[in-house]
Amino acid sequence: MDETGFRAYIESRHATEETIGRSFALAERFEHYVRETSGGTAQGASAGAARAFVHELSASGESSYDAILALARFGRYLGNREAYVALLEILDGHEAFANLVRRVEEEAGRPIRDEAFAGIETPELGTPNLERARRMGAVVERLERLLGRERTSWIVRQGLRDLPDEGYAGERAFYEEAGGIDEYLRRKGDRFVAQLEEIRDEGTLYFSQPITDEVIAYVEAHPEIRQGVRVGDVLYEAKIPYMAAEVLRESDPERRSYLYCHCPWARESLQKGERPVSKTFCNCSAAFHRKPYEVIFGRSLESEVLETILAGDPWCRFAITLPADAV
Repeated sequence: MDETGFRAYIESRHATEETIGRSFALAERFEHYVRETSGGTAQGASAGAARAFVHELSASGESSYDAILALARFGRYLGNREAYVALLEILDGHEAFANLVRRVEEEAGRPIRDEAFAGIETPELGTPNLERARRMGAVVERLERLLGRERTSWIVRQGLRDLPDEGYAGERAFYEEAGGIDEYLRRKGDRFVAQLEEIRDEGTLYFSQPITDEVIAYVEAHPEIRQGVRVGDVLYEAKIPYMAAEVLRESDPERRSYLYCHCPWARESLQKGERPVSKTFCNCSAAFHRKPYEVIFGRSLESEVLETILAGDPWCRFAITLPADAV
């Protein structure tokens, strides 16, 4: 391991000396694990090897968000996309299940919580995404039976991700600089395309996916993905596919749906032979799209799921109601 280079990479993430020390220790353990189990190197480790190592950490009580984040950074530093994406997927949205438990108790009471989650434990970090989807699917179905789809949708629509307001302070400043919603959306789209072009040119990843000329052309052709489209006081937004380049090449509708879905709590349920998670759960994604605008305007807003992969639609599309005095 190039310790000097890895240290510089971690320091660029504003890590403390304690974090750097833990990162080095985990990187060395992962290298040793790969060498002992396959005779290979961490640089060439598979996604399966990364997941298996996290499983070992979990079994010994050493798995944590910070530990897996350190391993993901190591994978990215090494240029090992396969391991990096596998580790990133373990972290993605992990808090959602525990937050749903809490929200159900707050909104519906402990007896409903107990019935909805009976026999279904909160998944640990590293639990395979297929198992995560099965547990979430079972819980949402129970909630729909106990509370009805409308009330369940409302609970989920409050948001299940940990998204601190301060994480969107830059977006609020960007909006204020633009001077209004339409100019903000125009600049937002330009910024997004420029970001994708930079990722394409550098050969890096947009979260977990590579960016090609075809992906950029697709984004440019769909303004609801590129920046959002305002009609009156309603803003329409759609998600860029999770693996856009593969979606654009895929002809099988079921496979396209699987490649499009972002949600780590639902995507694996789109495999053949699985029961898809209820589309009600997509209200969590609607809340994710709504969040920046709530920070921008300093107030709670409403959002709605219009189309979703989980309902058999070709994409995921949302409506966000903006303040009347902002448009």
